Amino acid sequence: MLRLGLSAPLAFSSVSRRRIQCGQTTGLDRLLRWFFAIGTVALLTMRAATGFAADNAAAVPAHVGGTLNFGIATDTAIIDPSISGSSVTAMIARNVVDSLVGQAEDNRFTPWLAERWEANEDNTRYVFHLRQGVSFSDGTPLDAAAVKYNFDRILDPKTMSTYARSLLGPVESVMATDERTVVITYRQPFAPLLQGLSLPYLGIQSPVYLQKAPSTTNTIVGSGPFVLDSFTKGSGSRLSRRADYNWGPGYAAHTGPAYLDAIVFKYLPEASVRLGALSSGQLQAIDEVPPANLRSVEANDQLQVVTRENPGINYSLFLNTSKAPFEDVRVRRAFQSAVDVAAAVKAAYFGSIRPADNILSPATLYYDPAIASEWGLDLGKANRLLDEAGWTQKDSAGIRSKGGQRLSVHLIYDSAGGSASDLTLVQAVQFSVKKAGFDLELDPVDMGGRVARVAANDYDIASFYFVRAEPDILRIAFHSAYIPPKGANATRIDSLDGKLSEAVGTSAEARQRLYGEVQRQIIGQAYVVPLYVAAYRLAATKHLHGISWGTNAKPNLYDASLAP
Repeated sequence: MLRLGLSAPLAFSSVSRRRIQCGQTTGLDRLLRWFFAIGTVALLTMRAATGFAADNAAAVPAHVGGTLNFGIATDTAIIDPSISGSSVTAMIARNVVDSLVGQAEDNRFTPWLAERWEANEDNTRYVFHLRQGVSFSDGTPLDAAAVKYNFDRILDPKTMSTYARSLLGPVESVMATDERTVVITYRQPFAPLLQGLSLPYLGIQSPVYLQKAPSTTNTIVGSGPFVLDSFTKGSGSRLSRRADYNWGPGYAAHTGPAYLDAIVFKYLPEASVRLGALSSGQLQAIDEVPPANLRSVEANDQLQVVTRENPGINYSLFLNTSKAPFEDVRVRRAFQSAVDVAAAVKAAYFGSIRPADNILSPATLYYDPAIASEWGLDLGKANRLLDEAGWTQKDSAGIRSKGGQRLSVHLIYDSAGGSASDLTLVQAVQFSVKKAGFDLELDPVDMGGRVARVAANDYDIASFYFVRAEPDILRIAFHSAYIPPKGANATRIDSLDGKLSEAVGTSAEARQRLYGEVQRQIIGQAYVVPLYVAAYRLAATKHLHGISWGTNAKPNLYDASLAP
């Protein structure tokens, strides 16, 4: 299962926001936050008597020093955020690279490397004014030329920055007009830029390092509060504090260097190993607390647990519409109607996460809750549709056929990167759709095999989710420009191109209407079967304080500290 980390909501729209500078609050800002709030349900769920958010509110005094040992369940092959869409890459790299702008938990855009910015009336020209005195950890200055070099590198097709390039949008030019001013112009209006710039995928790296490095798969040099000492695929990474850091994001709780001396991310795919190491004190934090163990971890008075629902595209089954049997909308709708989503999610996750009711998570801007009533389990409907489509014959096992061809569909999944719970989930789906006559075959592959199969169009169903609260994430998953191998449009459709292209540059009201229509079409045409609202669950010792949360539902560690 592909887990891609993106991030973040609200992008400024083209209406009533000219010459907005960072730090100002406008009527549009409040309106956008209101739109976001009414579509958001419990972004942060506290599952212990005290927790990270409670610590921040109480202003627990920070302690300087100590090493945070952090157990992670998922690995990444590439640590360079410019050429990886991995959420693990983003979480690690966030500590090493800074962004032009920051985005706070309440979705305000704040200063960071840019101390202020302006945009023109139609979102085709953005001007960023950089702060003085910023340097990369290799000692070279961070200036406008460095920012331009980074964006030019990302825009160069040779770099293979598929996701980062999508965040920049249809750029016409990136100019360094003087030492501290960067101007980005667009061929057409592009409203989501600020949100994309806040993510680590568009974080700024040292051009001197980039020009000399034979490969950036296992190294990065940025201007962030930590320096990457080492990264080894299959093992983890080590970061150390940068003593002269003094330019954190405007949403941070402190200024100056980070509190922690070091952060060690340890790749530990076995849940029992991560839990044991946390309980014994070898680790101070872990992610992906197994659903079966959640209650016992919550009951441990030495630990705290926080669950953060991801924004973006829910964990879903993406149906390949380019070939039989899912080229027939009746078969797609039958499959969608045959999946008992609620039962499958309960069986796999013990009630610890909630079933999805739409392609977008409720934590995403312009999520439409009304779509939940337009689809769901209906075996009668599934059977009628399959009969209409000509799949009328059944064998002794109840599997349908037409013209001697069994109704067999193949779901490819990452046997190494996926969790045991996700495997249980798709097995429950397999059981559910068999009742309508589908033979759902599960094809385990490694990540390389999965990528190759999708690129070669050798699959019927792919499964993944994307983390980003800006609805422009739908463009990455459903625009024809991103049909594999160019991107992640695993449904291989082009029917949404017009609306997705228009939505990136129009007014807030029009964006809400267009994204609502897109969500309704995705569900109505049964391009996908949404399964669950993905969530990031962090367990940690109660000695860990000061963690805040990025809009990609990942922990920020700049303000974190370990009490002695």
